[in-house]
Amino acid sequence: MPYICVRGVEHYYEWVKKPSGSLVKPVMVFIHGWAGSARYWKSTADVLVDQFDCLLYDLRGFGRSRGKPNIATASASVVASQSTPNKSTAITELSYELEEYAEDLAVLLDELQLQHVYINAHSMGASIATLFMNSYPQRVERGILTCSGIFEYDEKAFTAFHKFGGYVVKIRPKWLGKIPLVDRIFMARFLHSPIPNSERQAFLQDFLEADYDAALGTIYTSVSKAQAELMPHEFAKLTVPTLLVAGEYDQIIPAEMGRQAAAKSDKIEFAMIPRTSHFPMLEDAPNYLRRVQEFLQVNAPEPSAG
Repeated sequence: MPYICVRGVEHYYEWVKKPSGSLVKPVMVFIHGWAGSARYWKSTADVLVDQFDCLLYDLRGFGRSRGKPNIATASASVVASQSTPNKSTAITELSYELEEYAEDLAVLLDELQLQHVYINAHSMGASIATLFMNSYPQRVERGILTCSGIFEYDEKAFTAFHKFGGYVVKIRPKWLGKIPLVDRIFMARFLHSPIPNSERQAFLQDFLEADYDAALGTIYTSVSKAQAELMPHEFAKLTVPTLLVAGEYDQIIPAEMGRQAAAKSDKIEFAMIPRTSHFPMLEDAPNYLRRVQEFLQVNAPEPSAG
């Protein structure tokens, strides 16, 4: 499997490409949400591959990426970098602040020599993408934020969420994934329309295998008073043309929160996908992709006969 060292940490990444002769396609980067992985973006990338070279990667501590530096690899990188300093090779104490994840993305793109990209990001990944687009607006042509929005700080609710989230992250026996129907129970709150069994099982597996510190740390940093106060300003600052896609029945980030975020900037278009919840790209792929392709100003592939 392809890995790349980003700030001392081994990150999993993969390309979804289609031969295009001499045509150089733009690159679209996909960013997943909390406790997930790039796996659930694969079906979306497979459709967009005619127009884009698609880069999928797992965030630090999630999916197939490591949570902490590989000491041997990182030490070798530092020795090699002494003559050619590079911010991607230094061993640093990385936090789980979303700004740090945005910087991880910047370094990943540097390592892959990608200067200009499109972005499609989901949930927590969409917050990371928003921070990245404001820090590096010259590097992003267009951005898609799927299931993102503005939430108000509520001390009692946030405290309860952190307590429950900490418990859920701590109690994750690997054998849980072998119990029949657990994947259905696990995904019930995230879905309104059904998705393939394989997708549900992959979500559960990603959750069970997520790095403990990363999973717990990002619960506190992504749902926090600081984040609630910061994100309205970040949405308002966006200069990159952005599409914000919401699921009509999303219980995690209700569509109204997305609508409020989109209202912060005339650079943000808002689209709601009916009869979907937190994974509209999987629950209603045709409508999701149609709206995305309209925004990207690319042609959808012709439907197959029959």
